[in-house]
Amino acid sequence: MKPENIRLFSKPNCGWCHQAIDWLKANGYQFETLDVISDPDADQEMFKLSGQTLAPVIDVDGEILADFGVSELKAFWEEKGFGS
Repeated sequence: MKPENIRLFSKPNCGWCHQAIDWLKANGYQFETLDVISDPDADQEMFKLSGQTLAPVIDVDGEILADFGVSELKAFWEEKGFGS
C-alpha cells in the first residue's frame, strides 16, 4: 500500500533529516517537509506527535517514527507495509 500523506519534520542542519529526504525522493514519494526551526507551530506539533524535540520525525498516514536514520526508516516502511 502506497502512503497517501507523508510529512517530515526536520531541521536544516540535520544530517539524518537530509538522508531521509534523499531516501523519500529516491523512492518516488511525494512528501511535505516542515522546518521545526523556522516554524514554531511545526515544532510544537512534532513534540505533540513524538514526545521529543529530536529530528527527524515522520508522520506517514498517522503512523509516527521519531529520531531515526535511514535504516530505521526502511524497517518502519516495511513493518507498516508501505512498500518502497
